[in-house]
Amino acid sequence: EAQLVESGGGLVQPGGSLRLSCTASGLRLNNYYMSWYRQAPGKERELVASIDATGRRTNYGDSVKGRFTISRELAKNSVNLQMNTLKPEDTGVYYCFLPLLSSRGQGTQVTVSS
Repeated sequence: EAQLVESGGGLVQPGGSLRLSCTASGLRLNNYYMSWYRQAPGKERELVASIDATGRRTNYGDSVKGRFTISRELAKNSVNLQMNTLKPEDTGVYYCFLPLLSSRGQGTQVTVSS
């Protein structure tokens, strides 16, 4: 059974940056389409970014385009989310998700506040 673990969240001021990582035990993430999504209180779940198995195709939610970058780090068996120019509206719990296996991590909290 795939277990995904997110890390890298925290408290950051507006305009700051964070780098989230999603690692896995029991499988190689580079074989799968992967995504990050977020959930904020009172808001619907939002797809933030996705990356295909080759790593060549990425997709971003409109609200994060130009600020976030999803990538793979094969040596660490991870899928990362570099988040720059963070805004208060980016606050939420961020999850990595492996749709094919319906696997999701426990999430990592990102709070953007001054």
